[in-house]
Amino acid sequence: MIPRTMSTQHPDNVFIPFFAQEPTLGGEDEVTEAFYAFSVLGIEEQMWDFEGKEVDEFVVKKLLEKHGYFFKERRLGKSFRLTPRVPNPSVEKTEAKLLLETLESIPRSADYAKIFYGEEVIPIFEVILPMTTSSEEIERVYELYKRYIAGKQYKRVYDVKIYEWIGEFFPKEISVIPLFETKEAILNAHEILEEYITGKDIEYQRVFLARSDPAMNYGLISAVLYDKYALFKLQELEEEMGIEIYPIIGVGGAPFRGHFTPGNVKGVLEEYKSAQTFTVQSSFKYDNTPKDVIKAVEKIKSSKRGKAEAIGEEMFELLPKYERAYSAELRALAPLIREVAKYVPSRRRRKLHIGLFGYSREVNGMALPRAIKFTASLYSIGVPPELLGLSALSESELEKVSEYYKGLYRDLSSALMYFNPRAAEKFKFLKPITDLQKELGVEPMEEHEAITTRILSGEFDEGLIVEAAGLRGFLG
Repeated sequence: MIPRTMSTQHPDNVFIPFFAQEPTLGGEDEVTEAFYAFSVLGIEEQMWDFEGKEVDEFVVKKLLEKHGYFFKERRLGKSFRLTPRVPNPSVEKTEAKLLLETLESIPRSADYAKIFYGEEVIPIFEVILPMTTSSEEIERVYELYKRYIAGKQYKRVYDVKIYEWIGEFFPKEISVIPLFETKEAILNAHEILEEYITGKDIEYQRVFLARSDPAMNYGLISAVLYDKYALFKLQELEEEMGIEIYPIIGVGGAPFRGHFTPGNVKGVLEEYKSAQTFTVQSSFKYDNTPKDVIKAVEKIKSSKRGKAEAIGEEMFELLPKYERAYSAELRALAPLIREVAKYVPSRRRRKLHIGLFGYSREVNGMALPRAIKFTASLYSIGVPPELLGLSALSESELEKVSEYYKGLYRDLSSALMYFNPRAAEKFKFLKPITDLQKELGVEPMEEHEAITTRILSGEFDEGLIVEAAGLRGFLG
């Protein structure tokens, strides 16, 4: 059994990491970041995001060359993992061939490791497939690597087989981690996974459940309950098939995206008891003191997985009206979100491409920025996205939701600190949020309110957005 782990993922931080050469991270900075996560913070896995980012494909070579003293006794692929996130050709047509390039780099990384360690070592042996909607998509990536990357070594070129000429290809197979992001995919994750793993001789299977994009698409409450439903069904599948299934939860810093901060580690562990891996994003690592981060990481590593809990059927009767209200309120805010997002700073170098879940997002027919800029934009105008859609639910219905979403009131109270009552004057549908703020006895943070009032009034400025983010402790 693999231990409970953290995996570093997307940026959502306010401040620039100490090792960065410039505000937008890329290239060498991300190689250094991986080493910092491994060597100082004790995080065991780094997601290497080829899907949309300008990342270094020679990361294994550079880590071993620059930090050989560290990795000699702590092997890549054993003590620490590098896990590429690859494009999904079914969705990202313009990036489709990058899948081939990424898979081709896996045997090359094994060659570097073999030279470094003096024996066969496989530093990369699994990849993450985003936007997965079917078992066929997972199977294609699995077969593509097995048959056409590693498998081609047995083909003959003129008078010699490829492996005799170029060398053997390792690993012979890779594991594919499906990332489920849509409501349909999350709710059917167990069925999709069962189709994929049936007939395969595997020890375990990892599966990735998104939190940020479902929250953007369906609202905070739906995102949490859908993921918790999926965790329970995956647990049932694990028991039925006798194969260990290790879920990953893609949590970020804001409550809207998971509320995964050093101060709320216990709350997240209790919310997603059966999750194996939690994504430690940049805000977690860099917007807190190293001491607090290391302490939080140790708390996660020393915790044990629990049992997922079933979600009552009555919740699925409640969610449609919540989602309709969320969508309607979001539609009214969309023009302002798009305008403010132009001033939210980027933290990673990204490639420009468009897709259903690419870097120009379509949410309920609305073009909106990615999750970090989306969340940051709403917080910057004093309208935390956690609060959208709540107008559709009564007090008793919220109480019922809290039976399954354990941290509901904690997350809402945290968001309400940054709600600006002046936003309700501009957008009348937010009036119930003003009432909720009073009912829960939450006092808005005055400094944050002062800044968001200026932004809400049309004073769009990157400095103000970053200043407000500093008060919250996260950008988005």
